Amino acid sequence: MSSTPQAAYWQGFRDGLPFLLVMMPFSLLFGVVATEAGLNVFEALSFSVVVIAGAAQFTAVHLLQNDTPTVIVVLSALAVNLRMAMYSASLTPHLGAAPLWKRAFIAYFLVDQSYALSISAFEKRREWSLAQKVAYFFGTVTPICPMWYVLTLVGALIGNAIPPEYALDFAMPITFIAMIAPMLRSLPHLAAALAAIVASLLLAGLPLNLGLMVAAVVGMVVGAQAELVMTRHSKEAVQ
Repeated sequence: MSSTPQAAYWQGFRDGLPFLLVMMPFSLLFGVVATEAGLNVFEALSFSVVVIAGAAQFTAVHLLQNDTPTVIVVLSALAVNLRMAMYSASLTPHLGAAPLWKRAFIAYFLVDQSYALSISAFEKRREWSLAQKVAYFFGTVTPICPMWYVLTLVGALIGNAIPPEYALDFAMPITFIAMIAPMLRSLPHLAAALAAIVASLLLAGLPLNLGLMVAAVVGMVVGAQAELVMTRHSKEAVQ
């Protein structure tokens, strides 16, 4: 058990290690795609360091390749990253009391993997102190984020040397499956996921990636309603 902040940090570090298996080809691919889009090595690396959001980075680069206006590129990237606002709201009850400088670093390193691991650990370890929760969060990002930078640089340097038959783009869907599947532990979770999937498929044709935003909202509404219905039924059963 992680009884101290140091122990919680190393638990987070160990929990984050498996994600390297899918993150490494993902970041390599971004470096390759970025250089193919016309970015030089420094620009590709800077993109990963400043933005540090894989899906949004791929979206932006793809749109830049198609000579999309800058405003549309920025709005599309923001739409893809809207989930970070939901992540932040979910983690606030656990990490919101941390000092401002720590919250600034938490905000910067808030990625899909660190959120999925942290919220799952915090729900299981409700006895953890704030210090333990903060330590765990930073433990999760230690093996992931530095490697994201390094392999973006490697991908930008080697460029087209990676054969297309390696199909590195498999990493993105596998990453999200690995993060989401363990979190589907109740009917509201399943309902929210199913509603979001159906909505995203039906609304895939909307411009500016608006379908993704609408699907996220639909998923949250359906999940919240399912939670309310289950809570109401539980109260009625008790009475």
